[in-house]
Amino acid sequence: MAEQSSTLASKPSEAWFENTWWWKVKLRLQWTGWLQFIPNLAASVLMLLLAAIGVLIPVWPWVFVGLPSFLAAMLFLNLMFDIATVRFGLHPEEALPIPREDLDDLDLIRARVSCRSFQKRDLTAAHKTQILDLVQAVSRPENCVGTHPIRLEYLAAPLTVWPVVGGTEFLVAIAERTYHEDAVLDIGRSLQQVVLQATRMGLATCWIGPGADPSSIAQHLGPRFDPMRDHVICVCAIGYASRYKPLSLRLMQRSQRWRKPIADLFYADTNCTDPIDINAEPYAAFDRCLEGCQWSPSSYNSQTTRAVVNVEGAKLTRVDFCAATKSRYYAVVALGIWIANWEFGCRALGIDGHVVKVSVADEHRPELPRYVLSWIRDM
Repeated sequence: MAEQSSTLASKPSEAWFENTWWWKVKLRLQWTGWLQFIPNLAASVLMLLLAAIGVLIPVWPWVFVGLPSFLAAMLFLNLMFDIATVRFGLHPEEALPIPREDLDDLDLIRARVSCRSFQKRDLTAAHKTQILDLVQAVSRPENCVGTHPIRLEYLAAPLTVWPVVGGTEFLVAIAERTYHEDAVLDIGRSLQQVVLQATRMGLATCWIGPGADPSSIAQHLGPRFDPMRDHVICVCAIGYASRYKPLSLRLMQRSQRWRKPIADLFYADTNCTDPIDINAEPYAAFDRCLEGCQWSPSSYNSQTTRAVVNVEGAKLTRVDFCAATKSRYYAVVALGIWIANWEFGCRALGIDGHVVKVSVADEHRPELPRYVLSWIRDM
């Protein structure tokens, strides 16, 4: 997901570092698709330097010279393998994925992960049709929370994106140029519904915000994008996952699987100081819904959503979703994803509800986390 300064609307040109040589080199490597390989190269060079320094140490040469030399060689060989297989596609053709029909809806939320490397093949006609039908359904006004229109434009083009490699098909989320919080929230909520159903089909997805080059998106959208009227909020790569990916992306995926504990996300009071007891009723009955929200994706894995759970007569009746930062884009899109996961989980449990903005004028609310929207249980 992208904050306004990272979308087509504006770029951080005022930042001092944008004019530095190292920043320009970084952007050049990023937009040409080579940045993913730099960490591996840097680690290999570092090991060689340590081995060179180790020559000056007269003891334990196998530790100070042999070990770093071995690691440098392994890292370099891995780098060459990654460049050959990922950058130039020199590997056997990979099989199409198997649909995840074996998973129930709640397990599906947990199973979905961001894909960093895609196969260099187009979606099948059947998969593309299913995705486009989903896109049309979720973005209809009657299926949205707000009144301002949103669009999810399908784009088959080699967009300049980072850190994703191999992506050639994308959904571009567009709202009106004038900021409307409900439209940004609807994009997170609607696009996440597509992402979950795509996961069921066996497809891979990856939310992309500041890692997408604005000029590349504008160029490939052509007349479908009017910079005076439209605002690109984020893009989502979609396709078939590849098992070939740079070492740096493998490590990135592992690091971003970390999540805050549920006790740091769900609270029983509006000040978000009293965490719920997930082992006690009525919270325990929603434990997998809570976990589904916990594992929701967010920009840079920042996890900016909080929820206040309301209980009446020993029954969970309402959940208020709040943004933990003042961000108008990152946090609101992430909150929309949370709501989509919560609704998805509740339907799996057979619990009906609806989302609505409730009046909080008479309720004490802190500035942060900031109230945005509620899920109300149908009685």
